[in-house]
Amino acid sequence: MDSDLVIIGGGQAGLATAHVSRGLGFTPVLLEASQSTAGSWPYYYDSLTLFSPARRSALPGAPFPGDPDGYPTRDEVVAYLTDYAGGLDADIRTGYRAVKVATDSNPRPGRRFEVAVESGESFTAPIVIAATGAFSRPYRPDLAGLDSFTGTVLHSSDFRRPEEFAGRRVVIVGGGNSAVQIGIELAGHARVTLATRHRLRFMPQRVLGVDMHLWLRRTGLDTAGWARRLLTGGKGTPVFDTGTYRAQIATGNPDRRPMFTRLDGDCVVWQDGTQEPVDVVLLATGFRPSVGFLEELGALAEGDQPLHHGGVSTTHPGLGYVGLEWQRCFASATLRGVGADARHVLTRLRESMPRR
Repeated sequence: MDSDLVIIGGGQAGLATAHVSRGLGFTPVLLEASQSTAGSWPYYYDSLTLFSPARRSALPGAPFPGDPDGYPTRDEVVAYLTDYAGGLDADIRTGYRAVKVATDSNPRPGRRFEVAVESGESFTAPIVIAATGAFSRPYRPDLAGLDSFTGTVLHSSDFRRPEEFAGRRVVIVGGGNSAVQIGIELAGHARVTLATRHRLRFMPQRVLGVDMHLWLRRTGLDTAGWARRLLTGGKGTPVFDTGTYRAQIATGNPDRRPMFTRLDGDCVVWQDGTQEPVDVVLLATGFRPSVGFLEELGALAEGDQPLHHGGVSTTHPGLGYVGLEWQRCFASATLRGVGADARHVLTRLRESMPRR
């Protein structure tokens, strides 16, 4: 099938891209591997809530329903995305898993990409946007002794509800928002430690009664190229806190300890040399871009990292990305950030296409 734009991925990034593309005159085909248009949201843990309020968590063209200052739950986001997809004027095809993007060996403006899907069908277009996110590719670091650990090893993407861990000793690797949120929820049922390379860094969720995300936008930190260094400081992602997270950790369950040196049998070996039996090691270590379908194209660096500038491929004219972490700003991989990134990328790609 021939089109002027193929979008790979039907979650928040792909849906936002489809909406923006219609306003720019494209007729997009959107390919989604699963049978739904809610992206990875149905697979997140049950109690997940956004760390940005509803008024700052909408895709372009559709405000998030409910209390604008409330923090939407996982199920509310799923319902929102499903409704959003239903209102799009786009050719959305669920159950279409992209397996390979190809073109000729001489990258140039004006040539066409061919997107092959698992069923054997193919789609061609001069512009392709990879908007697949990263949830399907959890990052599991090479920790000493991890492969031979005799307890249970899980990734945060495997976590659903805390009751399954009742009475167990759990060590969570990671100190970001998900690690802290999961750790505090588990602490009501288990003995929990957050093992991190740096101290936890808390950022107030609200300042002077206003959500921090508004301050980030007003100060320009949201989109400043140097803001990543300021916000992370090379010492991990800040944890947005209403005041309850820091207070809970101060009680000692969960506690925070420096990263263990290794795993040995069923034990963790802490930096002071002590060994402690552990039932579960839970990796809250993030994700990596799920763009394996671009591997043969030559558009990726080591570790399947896209080669791009602000979401525009630096290797293949007409190829773009939406939904990458820190693609252009702090909010790039979030509901509130994908729309602006989609507009930026599509505008640049359209300008680069040869005029007929």
